[in-house]
Amino acid sequence: MTTGVRRRMGVDERRQQLIGVALELFSQRSPDEVSIDEIASAAGISRPLVYHYFPGKLSLYEAALKRAADDLAGRFVEPREGPLGARLLRVMRRYFDFVDEHGPGFSALMRGGPAVGSTTTNALIDSVRQAAYVQILSHLGVTDPPARLELVVRSWISLAESTALIWLDGRRIPRRELEVQLVHDFAALAAVSAAHDEEMGALLRGALADAPADGPFTDLVGRLVTLAS
Repeated sequence: MTTGVRRRMGVDERRQQLIGVALELFSQRSPDEVSIDEIASAAGISRPLVYHYFPGKLSLYEAALKRAADDLAGRFVEPREGPLGARLLRVMRRYFDFVDEHGPGFSALMRGGPAVGSTTTNALIDSVRQAAYVQILSHLGVTDPPARLELVVRSWISLAESTALIWLDGRRIPRRELEVQLVHDFAALAAVSAAHDEEMGALLRGALADAPADGPFTDLVGRLVTLAS
């Protein structure tokens, strides 16, 4: 972070700097606890100059949120190569990288923060969820999902959000275990749906067909068999 150093910047460069400074501060504490004075000091400029680039803290928060939302949405992008379970696990590891790096800001966004409830904030949150949804469908090779598959994928995305929030509150469960558990959760949700719908059954069989012996899907099957025995 740049501190206490003044230098002339262009308008866009200064705006991007302020967004970056705000994001860094929001990653350490809830945005509610970060003042414009702190942001100005960290950026090496005066408080009035911050207001020259952003009308207020809310507009700066929304700009920082937009950058964070784009970053988070990008964590779900994964080449369609290799077994589905391994791909989902890589996605979850990148997702938790973000949560780990931006804990207070992520928590404030999902639980309530200075911009929560605004049209801009709601649209950004929805854009991340939609990007995740589209990417997961891409992993499954589906462009026109049946209703049950949409329910499974959207439910799983909500579960990942809730799990991350609970994990941030004390981090009582090892992060790597949760990443694997969420991949297991996806398979479990799909399996329950498949028990009620043959189309989902075919999708699940296709996903499991190339699951390696050391993959997360095979691991889940083994754990369930052990429980049932």
